Amino acid sequence: MKIALTGGIGSGKSFVCKQLAMRGISVYDCDSAAKRLINNDAALQRKLSVAVGEDIFPDGRFDKARLSRFIVASAANALAVDNLVHPAVASDFLASGLDWLESAILFESGFNRRLHIDRIVCITAPLQLRIERIMRRDNLTQERVEQWINRQMPQEEKCRLADFEIANDGISDLNQQIDRLLTALEIYS
Repeated sequence: MKIALTGGIGSGKSFVCKQLAMRGISVYDCDSAAKRLINNDAALQRKLSVAVGEDIFPDGRFDKARLSRFIVASAANALAVDNLVHPAVASDFLASGLDWLESAILFESGFNRRLHIDRIVCITAPLQLRIERIMRRDNLTQERVEQWINRQMPQEEKCRLADFEIANDGISDLNQQIDRLLTALEIYS
């Protein structure tokens, strides 16, 4: 069974993944994998160089700022990069042998359609708590964090599309919710 974890920035997906790891469940991190593949996969680097320009890898080193400028220049540019990076990440996930993956942009990227996903779990948290977490973690202003959050699909929409919700609100018992999820998925009996 393939299970995807998603949720907006600051919802605590990484924390939930750590809790799953403590239960012996390894979760594939799509964001880290994309970074690793861009930096190390020669075939993906060649494709990105064609799409973005040779100067994306000056002296063989990835120029993240150049890629960012290219992506924000137009929706077509962003789509071109997504159509190169996301298939590479999907193939890497399938080759990993893991059954769980974490993707903040599971729906926005269409990643949920690139792979056969059996169940989707949405990690949620109240907006103000998410803002506070991101401000602390990334040392950003509230305005910048809100801009970042507003670029993602609303949390409520992600939950509507998911099969399960885990509320990482600092109040609800997270471990109980994870145990209930694993029982519902018949991972615990």
